Formats: sequence, C-alpha cells, structure tokens
Amino acid sequence: MASRPVFLPAFSGPQLVQERSFDFPWAPGFAEVQKKKNVAALHSAARRSGIEKVLEISSKSEEEIGKRLSAFSLKVPLNTGKFPLESVYQGSKTFERRGPFPEVFRMAPREAKRFIREVDAGNLVRFELEGEHFPLSPKNAFYDWLYIRSLVEHADWIEKNVHYDGFTDIEFNPAKQVNCQARAFAEFLSLLSRSKLKEAAGDFYVFADMLNVV
Repeated sequence: MASRPVFLPAFSGPQLVQERSFDFPWAPGFAEVQKKKNVAALHSAARRSGIEKVLEISSKSEEEIGKRLSAFSLKVPLNTGKFPLESVYQGSKTFERRGPFPEVFRMAPREAKRFIREVDAGNLVRFELEGEHFPLSPKNAFYDWLYIRSLVEHADWIEKNVHYDGFTDIEFNPAKQVNCQARAFAEFLSLLSRSKLKEAAGDFYVFADMLNVV
C-alpha cells in the first residue's frame, strides 16, 4: 500500500489548496505501465471519497491536457525569452560558492537537473532570477510561482476547458519531495477564481503571502 495526495483548489478561505491523501495498492516498478496503474488506483480511491473528476498532471497522464500541464512541458516568460520551467528553476539555484546559472535556462529540463545535481558548491542559499533574490521559504513558493507564471497567458483557455475536481502527480512523494506540479496547478485555479492571478504572478512576495505559510 501507498499514500499519495490529491490537491483540490480552494476558491475561498485562507488556503489556496486543500490536500487530501488516499491509501491505495502500489504497483512497484519503473515501467510506465506500472505508473499508470498507480494513477488509476489513486484516482479510484479519490472517487470513492467523492472526488469524481481527477486529472493526473505529468507525462504519465492518460489525458493530453495532463501531459501539457506537466512542468517539463511548460515555458516561463522572462525578459530574454521563454525557457523551460524546470530549467529556469534549476538555473536560478544559488549555492554558497556558485550560482545562479542562467546558461542552464537553455538546456533541456533533464539536462538542467543533471547539471545542477553535479554542481559542488555548498548548500543552497537562495534563488536568483533576473537580478532579484528569492528566499528558500516557503519551501515550494519559488517553484510554484514559476509554474503559475508559465500559465498566465493561457488562463482564458484553461478556465473554459479544464474542469476537474482534483489533481495528482504520481511521481510526487510528500515524504521525500517538496515541489509538486499538481499542487501548483490547483493554486493557479484558486488564484484565477479569486481574480488574484495576475497580482500573484507579478510579485513573488504577494504570492508567498497568499500561500499562508509562515
């Protein structure tokens, strides 16, 4: 058995997202068919609890929109152009002895992750992007902010065409990881419904405050 979260947009109240975890039988292995079995089992568990329509947001999604909303498929608009979200996130990392790494922005996401993983420059101390410094806390704020920024120009289409109750990312294990594209998308929908999207996407600190995390 395994436990994984489903993220639901919160359209009112202090929190942007409601997180509910469900137990389900885990299919071990790294093959894509196994991961899709786990997605189906998690979604089935969510449906039994009343969450009818659930979208997997990852390359393992059965829905094309779920694949397109994957962080590896999105690009962040910067002053110098649009770059892969994951590459911008990795290249913005600033360590004790080195960083940031704007040259990484032009790499493919997996290449960018591998490059930063091999950097020996001490502890991560902050993020830096376009001359601005961003703190490590709240832990998921910078990643989620980049994700939300990448979708702002598609907000109208998403509002008309993406209608689900909850969102998952089967690769996300909350016991081991911090960032989750499913949670970031639920936050995006909450901000959109509250007419706060452009305000949050335009100012990291406004968004961080909205996360309601101390």
